[in-house]
Amino acid sequence: MKVRRNKRFHAEIAASALSDIMFFLFLFFLIISTLANPNVIKLALPKAKSTAQTHKSHMSISVKVEEGQPNQYYMNQEKVPFDQLSLRLAEHVQRTQDSTVIVRFPYDLKVQDMVNILEIGESQRLKFVIATSK
Repeated sequence: MKVRRNKRFHAEIAASALSDIMFFLFLFFLIISTLANPNVIKLALPKAKSTAQTHKSHMSISVKVEEGQPNQYYMNQEKVPFDQLSLRLAEHVQRTQDSTVIVRFPYDLKVQDMVNILEIGESQRLKFVIATSK
């Protein structure tokens, strides 16, 4: 009686070194991703090509820029000084329970002026939508 030997070769991959490398890569990307978090203000930005419209009941803030003059701020077409903007927004939200604000910024507005307005909304947890033209 002839006995056959099992001569099949089974390939193996040593995975212990690969798991160590994956662990170190995971730690590296985890640390880097926490360092790369810039200070941002969350906005709901509409697309300029869309035809979606918002409700008329939302509060509207507009900024008018004239050369050599200080910026003029309007809430629903009523002129408001910048230092009273936060108070007037809070009153409107309490009265209407609507936390959505449509902001209209001119194309030549300085970034810092825009951020100052957005910080007011961020402190009151408002939803800002920037109006665009088609």
